[in-house]
Amino acid sequence: MSDITPYSEITCPACGHKKLEVMPIDACQWFYECEGCHELLTPKAGDCCVYCSYGSVKCPPIQSGESCCN
Repeated sequence: MSDITPYSEITCPACGHKKLEVMPIDACQWFYECEGCHELLTPKAGDCCVYCSYGSVKCPPIQSGESCCN
């Protein structure tokens, strides 16, 4: 599990604001409020969480090859 990256930079599609966040290791995050414009981000169709949709790094379960959020 040492090759799992716990950080991801989320980029808001509405305003372009970026922030480095610590991802939960064993859970999905379905909502994220942009600090720039307060847009509420939700996962894109087919993605399990906001990190998989808008982050620079996929969530830890996906990184480790597991299914996420069954």
